[in-house]
Amino acid sequence: MQLSPENRKQAVIIGAGPAGLTAAFELLTRTDIVPVVLEKSDYIGGISRTVNYKGNRIDIGGHRFFSKSDRVMQWWLNIMPMQAIEGANTQITYQRQTTTVPAHAAPADPETDESVMLVRNRKSRIYFMRKFFDYPITLSGDTLSKLGIWKTIKIGLSYLRALIFPIKPETNLEQFFINRFGRELYLTFFKSYTEKVWGIECKAISAEWGAQRIKGLSILKTITHILKKMLPKKKTDIAQKDVETSLIEQFLYPKYGPGQMWEEVAGLVKKLGGEILMHWDVEEIQHNGKGRVTAVVAKSSDTGETKSFTGDYFFSTMPMKELVADLNPPAPPEVREISDGLVYRDFITVGVLCSKIKLRETSGELVKDNWIYIQEPDVLVGRLQIFNNWSPSMVANPDHIWIGLEYFCNEGDSLWNRSDAEMIGLAKEELASMNILESDDIVDATVIRMPKTYPAYFGSYDRFPELISYVNEFENLFLVGRNGMHKYNNQDHSMLTAMTAVDNIIADVRSRDNLWALNTEQEYHEEKQQPAQQAEAVEKESEEVVAA
Repeated sequence: MQLSPENRKQAVIIGAGPAGLTAAFELLTRTDIVPVVLEKSDYIGGISRTVNYKGNRIDIGGHRFFSKSDRVMQWWLNIMPMQAIEGANTQITYQRQTTTVPAHAAPADPETDESVMLVRNRKSRIYFMRKFFDYPITLSGDTLSKLGIWKTIKIGLSYLRALIFPIKPETNLEQFFINRFGRELYLTFFKSYTEKVWGIECKAISAEWGAQRIKGLSILKTITHILKKMLPKKKTDIAQKDVETSLIEQFLYPKYGPGQMWEEVAGLVKKLGGEILMHWDVEEIQHNGKGRVTAVVAKSSDTGETKSFTGDYFFSTMPMKELVADLNPPAPPEVREISDGLVYRDFITVGVLCSKIKLRETSGELVKDNWIYIQEPDVLVGRLQIFNNWSPSMVANPDHIWIGLEYFCNEGDSLWNRSDAEMIGLAKEELASMNILESDDIVDATVIRMPKTYPAYFGSYDRFPELISYVNEFENLFLVGRNGMHKYNNQDHSMLTAMTAVDNIIADVRSRDNLWALNTEQEYHEEKQQPAQQAEAVEKESEEVVAA
């Protein structure tokens, strides 16, 4: 039995990205709390959106739908079922469950519906010296022949030295890479690209970035994975529980890109009684000075109206830097000093539509890579996506090749401030110089800028625990998602932070430790995220809410 609207509690959620929409959906399907989502932009999904340019779709940054969390994998497939592929060499671990999605809101049959998840083969390589190298880098015969005998010997000796004499303590990202790959391999394949991404030297970046993104990856793990692949072929389990995330061979992908998933979720949130208000920019977060947020004040860019949104619970996915700046009464000066010093890296994608491209397999077919890491130091582009290989439906004309060049920059710097025409000109010039295509083969192009894409692990980050301690004092405020927590999360981990926050509300858990403990590569399962008794209570209450 549902409570009447006037008796139901309300949650104000800042941001309609994966974390914000997951929180809204979880509240609606597991509690009697009504969410109101405030989104300042004109699109759903945050950086997990899909941009539609004349029927050609762009995925900002490339989003594999894969997680070590059964909870997240099942959640995705409850929203968008997996497309059946006859004869596919894939074992399906997850079957769609309808208990968490009300029947009236459930997607249609996957055989007839456009709203489906495709099973995609993962392939990504490094482009260096105008040649392809495996990614993650492997000391295979192909790699060694391209590097040459002397370079190979130096890499081998360097790696042995790192194994025998690791750098301790490991405090920065350069040391992190050297300890796992050796100095020579680090200098060859990691240093240039990583510094292109972040705009500063690896030695100035905390080792925590490596622990967050690739802590399970090493030469030994990669070689072991290659040896396993040489064994007799068997069906690939899409769960891939025994494989490091960087080494997975398959992943799920919405037919029309990641934004399709979040547009589906947004539709369900509205059908279930939640609100999603677009073009509302948060200007103030009011609190009572005693550890409780009371309201969010936001302004509509459509009408100019300013409105106060009161609630019982508040979820924030907005950048921590902005959240602290908007607090009223203001945060203490020492807290403001830390938040003001947080750094973000921004992102420009140049979508280029081509009639043909030179990147071909030996068979003459288009290369199978989803994305390619550009290690070449003589160009500014950092990564290249081939959207045809994410999903054929990402391209309007199947005879065209749709690629995305990704540039890393800082908002307001010389690269960010280039006009669209200048960015397109740069992309054309660099594609030609790398022998990827001829400029005459470009049919069309567009430019997309995405601010605050990557929260950085430098600046004032060394004092970040003090900031966490301060924001945790607000008993009804939950920071979730990548920018909300200033944590370089993938979308599944952003979702897990939202799910865990709702778990805590249901079980009346005050601590935020389980939220901050969620890490990109940790071996996490629901029972590890919370005590067994708490998990049982959450599951029981969840079943009761769904049954009602």
